[in-house]
Amino acid sequence: MPAAIFVVSYLLGSVVMGILYSRARGDDIRSRDLPGGSGTFRQYGRQAAVVVSVLDILKGVVATLLARWLAQGLAPEWTWLAVLGVVLGHCYPVFFRFKGGGGIAPFVGALLPVAPLTILGTIGLALALVPIYKATLQKALKLNAIPFVTAVSLPVGWWLSTRFGGSWEFLAGSAVMLVRAVHLLVRPEGDGAVKA
Repeated sequence: MPAAIFVVSYLLGSVVMGILYSRARGDDIRSRDLPGGSGTFRQYGRQAAVVVSVLDILKGVVATLLARWLAQGLAPEWTWLAVLGVVLGHCYPVFFRFKGGGGIAPFVGALLPVAPLTILGTIGLALALVPIYKATLQKALKLNAIPFVTAVSLPVGWWLSTRFGGSWEFLAGSAVMLVRAVHLLVRPEGDGAVKA
């Protein structure tokens, strides 16, 4: 059962909406940017970004709900496998030569049914930090907003998970996103792969 939860979640995560959207337009976003919400916004505009982000969030929600259904309530702790699988699939999708996005949207979606206060608190902090960072530190650090905000928000999110639940799920998704972020910094994919 745990293996089934992981595999199904990974395959679900591998359906990367930004890539599908760009291919429907006769393009592949990965030649210029990451296929998540922010990359889609930069390449195709706000409406496309909203659609891609919502669908990527929904696949995270589906992954954890499916894990609960497969476990039939007997092992709710297996939801961390669903988070691990769906985020890993989004970052390294088997259907798209293992070149996907950064994992934020499916991570958010996967935690919503499991630990809503944890993920909403983390998102709230991240959203508050973006304009502050851009107005104060970005010119000096010469680092885009998303990596900086993620580096600050994830430790706070972990602390929130110890208070409001979802610790294992938070760790699983965060670990994959950290590996992906390091991978992109060392070997960027496309001209805009690390933009944010």
